[in-house]
Amino acid sequence: MGRPYSSELAKLPETLEWAMGSDLGPLCRAIRTASLSPLLAIGSGGSLTAAHALASLHQTNTGYLSAVATPLESIANPIAPTTSAWLLSAGGRNVDILAAFRALVAREPHQLAILCGNAKSPLATASRKHGYVDLVVYTPPTGKDGFLATNSLLGFVTLLSRAYSKEFGESGVSDEQMNHVRQLLGDGEQWESWREVLKPVWGRPTTLVLYGSATRVGAVDLESKFTEAALGNLQIADFRNFAHGRHHWLAKRADESAVIAFVDDRDKNLAERTLNLIPRRIPQVRLPIPGPATTSMLIALGAALRITGWAGEARGIDPGRPGVPEFGRRLYHLPLPKSRRRNVARNATDDDCVAIERKSGLSIDRISRRGELQRWQEALEGFLQSLQQTEFAGVVLDYDGTVVDTRERFSPPSEAVTAELIRIVEAGFHVGIATGRGSSVRRDLASCIPKHLHTRVVVGYYNGAELGSLDDTRVPDGSATVCAELSAVASALREQSELADLAEQTDRRYQITLQARRPTTESRLWDLAQQAALLAGHGQVKITRSSHSIDIVPAGVTKLSVLNLLRSKAQGRAVLAIGDRGRWPGNDYELLREPLSLSVDELNVDPQTCWNLAPRGQRGVAATLGYLRALRPVNDALKYERNG
Repeated sequence: MGRPYSSELAKLPETLEWAMGSDLGPLCRAIRTASLSPLLAIGSGGSLTAAHALASLHQTNTGYLSAVATPLESIANPIAPTTSAWLLSAGGRNVDILAAFRALVAREPHQLAILCGNAKSPLATASRKHGYVDLVVYTPPTGKDGFLATNSLLGFVTLLSRAYSKEFGESGVSDEQMNHVRQLLGDGEQWESWREVLKPVWGRPTTLVLYGSATRVGAVDLESKFTEAALGNLQIADFRNFAHGRHHWLAKRADESAVIAFVDDRDKNLAERTLNLIPRRIPQVRLPIPGPATTSMLIALGAALRITGWAGEARGIDPGRPGVPEFGRRLYHLPLPKSRRRNVARNATDDDCVAIERKSGLSIDRISRRGELQRWQEALEGFLQSLQQTEFAGVVLDYDGTVVDTRERFSPPSEAVTAELIRIVEAGFHVGIATGRGSSVRRDLASCIPKHLHTRVVVGYYNGAELGSLDDTRVPDGSATVCAELSAVASALREQSELADLAEQTDRRYQITLQARRPTTESRLWDLAQQAALLAGHGQVKITRSSHSIDIVPAGVTKLSVLNLLRSKAQGRAVLAIGDRGRWPGNDYELLREPLSLSVDELNVDPQTCWNLAPRGQRGVAATLGYLRALRPVNDALKYERNG
């Protein structure tokens, strides 16, 4: 099993060049979503090292707490729904990572992202069945790793480092510094000098690796590789945790121990003072790791990969081909325990349970323990009865996040969604689109819906400020001159220096839109917009959040205008509302506060309306598609058939 470790090391320069030249777009978009929440990085084996790198980069750049977990830990422990969960796997095939994916996708975290090296792997294939999952695939040119993760690991960590630097503007990652990383990864004089100074270490069976804040990933990878390839005993500690009892190992086992220290610029003084106190009879090697934090991490990882090879040579073990015992093969293929979800709700399907969990914000178990389960079941049953007994004359849908995925918002709706919209309109019913955008929505819809149906599709632009059928090119007004109600607020917004730095402001006649220039919480932008409105002394505006922006409109503007127009066209008959931002101050809050409304994502707190009935593990456009398919013509009305 495996291939010579030296052949893996020989490919590292090629891998680095590939990672430095790869398009960061998909990865940056996923990081942008993750940047607004805590993060759980999940991996096993070599990918666990990459998970440590991701968690470190995330917390350093965003300030949000980040944790690392194995697949077993991720399944066993609950995570808050506001968490971003990332699964890292080069091959995307092992039973552990697949089990973790199945468990996490059912929990519906704020973000579930996959960083994988194989686009055709079972992990990548499974993730495509859940539209809200961020699947990011980078396939190293060097092919599959051998026994130990080498090139895929360096590639993943380099890609993550570049992407976080790009998103957060770390000035320290310059071309000159990356060239230094390239130089070190080549088998040059620097590596030869380190190889020589490390020789005394291999005469001792136990190695202690000390590290600082920026070089932890290198130490973590050494511990992993020494254990997996049976190269020897290896312990790791940062310079201060070493002082809290771990130094006692050296006091009792000095003759069988040696020390390797990764010394970066930030911890140099502490490292030297610590190492100077270690008894001289214990071999110690200080490896200087230069550069800012990101490049120090990469250099430390590169050093760990090399050190593994040198230790193997000294101890007569090829880390790439250590040999795998039969019991080890059996261990590898053991299945993880299944994630257990007790269905304590009598006569309730899993769809019922997940709908209640989404609406209440609590697990079914917890609701049951509180004695509130029956109340929630009755609320859901009442809503479903009203929904299924109502005869609808049409449907109004939000656009971004509902009809089109926010990640693909500048593309027309998918063929599947388009087919359902056409089916409903051709059956004689009305379709309304309530969007915060302007004419781009009309162009995209007109490109995929047959022209003879355009008169039966109504679009409410700029959150319902302007209405027009799909064939009406007179609306919306795309001028950049705001109306009187927005004038003072528009000026106040432009005078805020912080806001100008954080967001791009776009003025239209009936709407001001703020879009983040860099990772920024919606709450921060919303607060700044509210402050500007207060400073302008103008209370006649409404400030809402969409899936990609903060929208400011006159107080009288509402997406309900689209709903009311369709009702009037249908002589007052009911119209179903579907959106994604039903929680205040989401821009679908008013629309989804209506008695008959469905959300594909966020919900309000009213148990009488705005439920999310999508199957567990689905949200966004996939949920919309399910709702549309459930609308069936019965006589001269649309009826909602939940299992249809």
